[in-house]
Amino acid sequence: MKNIILLWMVAFAMPAMLLAHQGTIKGGVYNAASNAPLVGANIKIISSELGTSTDEFGTFKLTNLPGGSYTIEVSYLGFESQSQSVILEENESVSVKLFMAPTPINLSEVNISSNNRVNLSVINALDIKLKPVNNSQDVLRNIPGLFIAQHAGGGKAEQIFLRGFDIDHGTDINLSADGMPVNMVSHAHGQGYSDLHFIIPETIERVNFEKGPYYAQKGDFTTAGYAEFKTMEFLERNMVKIEAGDFNTYRTVGMFKLYDNNRQQAYIASEINLTDGYFESPQNFHRINLLGKYTGFVNENNKLSVQASILNSRWDASGQIPLRAVEAGDIGRFGAIDDTEGGQTQRINLSVKSDKRINDRDFISNQIYFINYNFELYSNFTFFLEDSINGDQIRQKESRNIYGYNGSYNFQRKLGNMPLNSEVGMQLRFDQVDDVELSHTRNRSETLERLALGDIQQLNAGFYINENLLISKKLRLNLGARFDYFDFQYQNQLEANYNLQSESKGIVSPKAGLFYQLTKNVEVFAKAGTGFHSNDARVVVAQGGNQILPRAYGGDVGTELKLGKKVVLQSAVWILDLEQEFVYVGDAGIVEPSGYTRRVGIDASVRAQLLPWLYADADVNNTKPRSLDAEDGEDYIPLAPTFTTIGGLSYRFKNGINGSLRYRYLGDRAANEDNSVIAQGYFLMDAQLNYTTKTFEIGIGVQNILNEEWREAQFDTESRLAGELAPVSEIHFTPGAPRFVKAHFSYFF
Repeated sequence: MKNIILLWMVAFAMPAMLLAHQGTIKGGVYNAASNAPLVGANIKIISSELGTSTDEFGTFKLTNLPGGSYTIEVSYLGFESQSQSVILEENESVSVKLFMAPTPINLSEVNISSNNRVNLSVINALDIKLKPVNNSQDVLRNIPGLFIAQHAGGGKAEQIFLRGFDIDHGTDINLSADGMPVNMVSHAHGQGYSDLHFIIPETIERVNFEKGPYYAQKGDFTTAGYAEFKTMEFLERNMVKIEAGDFNTYRTVGMFKLYDNNRQQAYIASEINLTDGYFESPQNFHRINLLGKYTGFVNENNKLSVQASILNSRWDASGQIPLRAVEAGDIGRFGAIDDTEGGQTQRINLSVKSDKRINDRDFISNQIYFINYNFELYSNFTFFLEDSINGDQIRQKESRNIYGYNGSYNFQRKLGNMPLNSEVGMQLRFDQVDDVELSHTRNRSETLERLALGDIQQLNAGFYINENLLISKKLRLNLGARFDYFDFQYQNQLEANYNLQSESKGIVSPKAGLFYQLTKNVEVFAKAGTGFHSNDARVVVAQGGNQILPRAYGGDVGTELKLGKKVVLQSAVWILDLEQEFVYVGDAGIVEPSGYTRRVGIDASVRAQLLPWLYADADVNNTKPRSLDAEDGEDYIPLAPTFTTIGGLSYRFKNGINGSLRYRYLGDRAANEDNSVIAQGYFLMDAQLNYTTKTFEIGIGVQNILNEEWREAQFDTESRLAGELAPVSEIHFTPGAPRFVKAHFSYFF
């Protein structure tokens, strides 16, 4: 840590001594259709290994160039490559602007490079561009090895699986949207609860994601990895969209420019989603989303972004059903033991962000945000286990305000002749959660007993430093570290006397990565670092400060390579140890901590352009997850995925016909610690066919085209049905969707 800070101080304090006195080529890269800057575009000097990538302003800079004639080539996936010749005099600075037109994807434009300023995986960008995006959850499925499961009527956050983790609703993946957190700390339903339904899918511009705990900018919950959603700053055109499908499913989307002039734009987007679902008891699902966003370049060096959004959702649900009831014929696969489950949720987001370029080498970002969030969920996991008369329905409820700030300072210097890109930042988040409740209820209308009720205040202050040093044209070193401070406070309202419980703790998380370009098309890398997830404030104060911030220790070794011109491969061998994770307790509707775990795995992803119009992709992930505190044979981690694979074909003809045929496979896995109960895997296929023109698009999608009977969510839970004399422990599951057909029509103007 001291060495990292010293390196940064030397680089920052001695810029005049370190800068070389030779020529410079700088410029900007923009979307020709919207004039929006293209972030992360690859810049390369032809007949040279020199290169970089564009920053948040879409700008780049190549320094230390002798006088002469150069050709700059710019590539960005999904845009037509551009090149421009530049004549540079000795010690001269030349500026260029390049405007890139959107075009069908061409994998020959993908560059494998270790010297980009920002380390964004090429594979990640390909996943987003090649696959259809129906909703924000579908985007998460594009992360190689990530699976999701819905088990409460469509309004509740999805269960997430990644890298051998049953992440539940977000305990071990950091999710954010436009800089605002998605994970909810000390949530009424579970730690890290992450509901992405407030994002309108059509507004998503990109999702940056990485696996492991190696990224200094990411703090709490970044153990298995992170995903950050970015919504569009500039619309290319207005749009109206209508969808209709099976099970009385209807959805409308509207996106309209309100103001568009001189690299300033304000737009509004809306979504209404209605469905009864495929269960015997209608879901009565309603969701409304509204987003308003302004982005403007006040001048060449200042960008301002202001946005506000609102989500309102309510639904009914049939919940998980016991296998014995289905096998006995008491209920069907889509039936229910208690169909009075369901809930409602609301979220309001407000954000103001300012990006300011100080000079060609430095820029600073500041963001403040406010989130108002309300949640109410009714569940019945155990039916009549605890209460043989009224049943075991519970209510989980909370009302929350989140106040936050994100700030970062990015600057470029040289350490000797080695380019050094630095970022220092600060993140503040304060959650004020009122009336966090767990109650025993009946029929969603009567409160029988309050089991827990209290107020939470939780502060997280994070500070980080991230350094990228280009040791040579082929070798890049990444060093980073962050410090996080937490303060937890809980006031139990069920206690007769006022007793504010509090705990606090700090944690340092070092990170490192080494990237070496073996050849023009082959890069190898090694990453190591620590991360953490925070525990629920109620657990923290009850345990007297033990295991407040359990660490994760990770390491990846892998390669990115290009085979020929149109095949891209990424692979890694990895290990991740966790000091503590959470186990879901179905009969109480809460989570509780468990012991030390280890996961070892292999990830592999391949992307190929078979023909100018035909693309193929496949991701294969194999993991061995084990508890290190248990005896052999009793060390399985319940519901942790071991083998997964996703992939398919995508096609885009010049005549406007496009679509995909995709599969996903999740292997059988242990549902309990001794592997005596198995959670069945599944194999599913989906298809999409569209016809797109400049003014409209019409399409049809089919999910589960083979009409497989599958279990979307599964738990080994102890329960008792009405009339049973003793409880039974077995698989309880939510059935996955049968074949589902949905059509859409979009009009562009």
